[in-house]
Amino acid sequence: MKTVINRLVFNVKYFLFWLLYFIVARAIFLSYYFDQTLELPLSTIAETFLYGLRLDASFSAYISLLPFLLILFSVFLSAKPILKFIKVYTNLVIVATTLLLFIDAGLYKAWGIRLDSTLLDYLNTPELMISSASTSQLIVGVLFWFIISFLFIKLYQKLDKKFQKTITNGHFSEVLISLFLFAFLILPIRGGLQTIPINQSNVYFSKIMFANHAALNYMWNFANTVNHKEDDGNPYKVFETEVATKIIKNTRNELLQSNYDSILTTTKPNVILIIWESLSAKVVGSLGGEKGVTPNLNKLSKEGILFTNFYSNGDRTDKGIPAMLSGYFPQPVKKIMRMPNKSRSLPMLPMEMKKLGYESSFYYGGDLNFGNMNTYLLNAGIDNFVDGSYFDTKDWNSKWGAYDDVFMKKFADDLSKTPKEPFFKIALTLSSHEPYEIKGEYKFGKNGTDNLYRSAHFYTDKTIGDFIAFAKKQEWYKNTLIVIMSDHGHSSPKHEGEFFAPIKFQIPMLWLGGAINPNIKEVDVISSQVDFSYTLLDLLKGDNSRFVFGKNLFNTSNKQYAYYSFNKGFGLVSKEGNYLYDYIKKESITASGSTTYLDSLGKAITQDAYNDFLNRK
Repeated sequence: MKTVINRLVFNVKYFLFWLLYFIVARAIFLSYYFDQTLELPLSTIAETFLYGLRLDASFSAYISLLPFLLILFSVFLSAKPILKFIKVYTNLVIVATTLLLFIDAGLYKAWGIRLDSTLLDYLNTPELMISSASTSQLIVGVLFWFIISFLFIKLYQKLDKKFQKTITNGHFSEVLISLFLFAFLILPIRGGLQTIPINQSNVYFSKIMFANHAALNYMWNFANTVNHKEDDGNPYKVFETEVATKIIKNTRNELLQSNYDSILTTTKPNVILIIWESLSAKVVGSLGGEKGVTPNLNKLSKEGILFTNFYSNGDRTDKGIPAMLSGYFPQPVKKIMRMPNKSRSLPMLPMEMKKLGYESSFYYGGDLNFGNMNTYLLNAGIDNFVDGSYFDTKDWNSKWGAYDDVFMKKFADDLSKTPKEPFFKIALTLSSHEPYEIKGEYKFGKNGTDNLYRSAHFYTDKTIGDFIAFAKKQEWYKNTLIVIMSDHGHSSPKHEGEFFAPIKFQIPMLWLGGAINPNIKEVDVISSQVDFSYTLLDLLKGDNSRFVFGKNLFNTSNKQYAYYSFNKGFGLVSKEGNYLYDYIKKESITASGSTTYLDSLGKAITQDAYNDFLNRK
């Protein structure tokens, strides 16, 4: 009887050991985001632990499956090698889960989600994922990885010493009891006896998304998203397909024609697209943001057509580029640019412009293999590429690639060599990406992430201002449209309200050059990146029929809207109001205006876009 109790004690203590680990992990996460935690009531902080306990128990049970099974064999086999194996197994799991703990904490600020299968997209280029962190952040992260791992390994060693003395051979009849204990783990794994197993929605308890995210067990979330196969069906299906299509068409059909006259002064202008890494409207003074961060862009905004209600469709570069160049809505989780088998069938702006006689080039100061960008751009039909290999390593920052001033100088030098017209040139900057390593003065200092962000954008603003000054002196400028657009919004500087609020996704878009009508100064149409290709091809008399998600940027219908997606959710901005929906909680996060209409339209778009994604082969 004593040996049965000893095994029972081992199982209970082992399970509780991991439960304690995940409680401490949550405390570390809340401490890491201390400023956001301070904004939560004490009762809400306590509830993150209370509600999170079920997923903590679930993943603790998953980890305990193998040890529980091995302890069963110790009934009739020597316990010493079994306990030694469990010790090695436990130490390895501690090291691995602690590493993921700090990766999760580090990425949450940029991604706004807890660790999920997105991490796997970066396994082939881990150095580029690490590039988002500064050297000091990496050092501190590695240090705490070792400290937390060491402390829990030492704690388990103390438990192991006791187990070595108490776990001995038993009677064969004890196998049934051990089997029962092993099977009992199914209860915490499922989260109880309810029909539907536990999922993320069970721990979402608050209107404050940060509190819900803190309650999530990061390891459970990661394992669940890795194992969950969305391609087996459309998880966002709400309507019959015909109904969803009708909801979208009833709105979109009124948004396909321009209500402006003479946007361009020529029928076949050169086009230069400058994609500005991570620039948020929050730091663009001409859009009502902070005044001193982008003085050149603010000044240029008075010279061209400024789009004052323009939004990114996603929150990462590998979502922004297909939105801009393919007019394609990003998925809430999946990234089509990383899936060549699907992205190759997308409509491509460079390909359509090639049919109109344009020669295209893509410039990037870093590694074009990042996120399968190179494969996507080759499929897009781009003729020429310039990447980080064209730049001397002394002109690279330590993380991403060539500094923006060096990069834009190369871009300008190539354009000074009398390029063949009409041309389509794309330049993607990179210095304003985390960890914000720039040349020269940090205008706003280095105190805190927000000031680093401001300083980096002040620097990039100077390089783009210098380029525009150069362009104005070129012969081709009078027949050129220059578009400056951000690839996505950003969480910095910190904004009021939800992490995924529209202000995070609002970005600048400015049209400049001798090819635009100087009488048009501002366009306040609510629009987004997917509308760019559709509209440009319309202006160039090209074929935009395959850009089925786009609308005309110059339409003034009251039904105008901008849709964006984030992890397991969407946002919709319109003249009817704003609407954010979370598919985990299955309810709106924030809502204003005509919520019934916005709810239906947003869900129909998400469903329709994901159906399109599934059907691409």
